[in-house]
Amino acid sequence: MDESLLRTLTPAVLAVLVRRGADFAAAEDAVQDALVEAVRAWPHDPPRDPKAWLVTAAWRKFLDAVRADTSRRHREVRVDREPVPGPGEAADDTLQLYFLCAHPALTPASAVALTLRAVGGLTTRQIAQAYLVPEATMAQRISRAKRTVSDVRLNRPGDVATVLRVLYLVFNEGYSGDVDLAAEAIRLTRHLAAGTDHEEVAGLLALMLLHHARRPARTGAGGRLVPLAEQDRGLWDTRLIAEGVGILQTALARDRLGEFQAQAAVAALHADARCAAETDWVQIVEWYDELVRLTGNPVARLNRAVAVGEADGPRAGLTALAHLDPSLPRHTAVAAYLHERDGDVATAARLYAEAARSAPSLPERDHLTRQAARLNAELRG
Repeated sequence: MDESLLRTLTPAVLAVLVRRGADFAAAEDAVQDALVEAVRAWPHDPPRDPKAWLVTAAWRKFLDAVRADTSRRHREVRVDREPVPGPGEAADDTLQLYFLCAHPALTPASAVALTLRAVGGLTTRQIAQAYLVPEATMAQRISRAKRTVSDVRLNRPGDVATVLRVLYLVFNEGYSGDVDLAAEAIRLTRHLAAGTDHEEVAGLLALMLLHHARRPARTGAGGRLVPLAEQDRGLWDTRLIAEGVGILQTALARDRLGEFQAQAAVAALHADARCAAETDWVQIVEWYDELVRLTGNPVARLNRAVAVGEADGPRAGLTALAHLDPSLPRHTAVAAYLHERDGDVATAARLYAEAARSAPSLPERDHLTRQAARLNAELRG
């Protein structure tokens, strides 16, 4: 088969789908699916009109994706905004799809990306942001995953760790992004916890509940972002906090620490403080040390720098920050905060403005812009 023909036809097919009303990202995914189908079918049954064949196949793929997304959203509507406490049902079709997409034929990273796109409903851009890679790189990764499983029967479920990673990323996008998936992620994690004796499943569920408990206080009027230190803790859901802490304590008692338990322990320490000033930052630094030891995750190192700045002073925080890659998301915002704490208002104002320009969401951009404006007004005064 002439692969150069496929490459030549791809832009034209993509343009047709966009003209028909598909958004660009969805059209791109549909065209990629159609190309995979063409690679599989054309050698045995070459079409008379390759472009028309691709347009038809891609449009069908797009419609299938729209129907799947609509069905998923209908499921979410049926879920209460606040998750019901207690164990979930033992079986769930959506959770089974998560396991099937985490197929052993795929690497864990590819399985997560494919599941987030195919089942979780996240866009390629959202997945790329979660993985700290360019969107084009993630698009290629997802395309390779689709090609890998195109001729594989999805009858061998993947492992729990991969599914946990997917649920964690879906929750994070629902908690802080444009797509409200947090309650659905909690629901599925409850199902998984009901049928799986795994301490990290419990750790992830505890983490989700503790973060979700703070949700009512995270935004103010007009969607304004409210930082943790400024949140009205009276709005926090104490029922969810109590449930999350109880689940976490049971998991930690098994003495098989994992990254989700460590993150949940940090969230529990925040939840335990009656006000920001009473936060036990020393313990939080210790838990971030454990998290870095377990994962080496650069975002964990960034959060640790913030905690060090609170526990040992802003200079210590800036020293910890100096060892990290400045291109990390929110690195500049953290630097601005620590410089402000250290009294360097001019540098902090400049860094807040710089961070605002690369903020991943509109509420975060507005928050950082207000911080820069506040400090600039202080400098002028």
